[in-house]
Amino acid sequence: MRFTPAHRDFLRAALHEDIGTGDITTDSIISPESKSSASFIAKSGFVLAGLPIAREVFRLVEPRIKFRSLRADGEHLRRGDVFATVQGSTRAILMAERVALNILQRLCGIATLSDQFVRQVKGTGATILDTRKTTPLMREMEKYAVRMGGATNHRMGLYDMVLIKDNHIKAAGGITEAVRLARAKARRMKIEVECESLCDVEEAILAGADIVMLDNMTTNMMRRAVRLTAGRVKLEASGNVSLKNIRAIAKTGVDYISIGALTHSAPSADISLRF
Repeated sequence: MRFTPAHRDFLRAALHEDIGTGDITTDSIISPESKSSASFIAKSGFVLAGLPIAREVFRLVEPRIKFRSLRADGEHLRRGDVFATVQGSTRAILMAERVALNILQRLCGIATLSDQFVRQVKGTGATILDTRKTTPLMREMEKYAVRMGGATNHRMGLYDMVLIKDNHIKAAGGITEAVRLARAKARRMKIEVECESLCDVEEAILAGADIVMLDNMTTNMMRRAVRLTAGRVKLEASGNVSLKNIRAIAKTGVDYISIGALTHSAPSADISLRF
């Protein structure tokens, strides 16, 4: 992924949070001249994501550190695989270790869960989407991890797509009025409308929505929505999606399935850094 000044500011803040005024343990027992090499080891199977970020963490602590990637983001690792090495100042490696691992483990967990959902819908034609339910200031990194797992990013934020949800609808006075107002202001953007019933779906279509979100509908309702829309708009299923029910949802014929759990509930991968 491409690094911006904002990303580096975030990583610097993360390092400062951990190091503070200095690594007392390391400074007490490790000579400033000490050099070491260490390996990143997968302690379980997972999909790799976040190597460029881990590399940047070490370089922010010590620009002369040598970080070598042995595998690529998006690859499937098995337990025991060594996927990267780092060489240089022992002090710098120890100071950067935890921040690098915390972010790397988080992103690998997201990529792995994304991959699991993508595998469940293989052959159905449905596309797995993420949501905005991300860790503050880590959204771009987490959405990058989603892509490494084979899933697709939904909107990045409030600025790149119109998504009219229940509170918007209530505040505007209804679906039709909400779509009319949005279309007048954001003419070139896709407009998606969250619908809780088949009547809402029909109203959203007639109002001119491009995408309809089927919010917490049963699979039977989803199938009926697919027949009702007859391809006039794209359909996105959302709400209470799990690895157990996602294939049934995909087989209803919806185009997209959005899953907040990809980023808010993914268990971190198990990774160690060994000298």
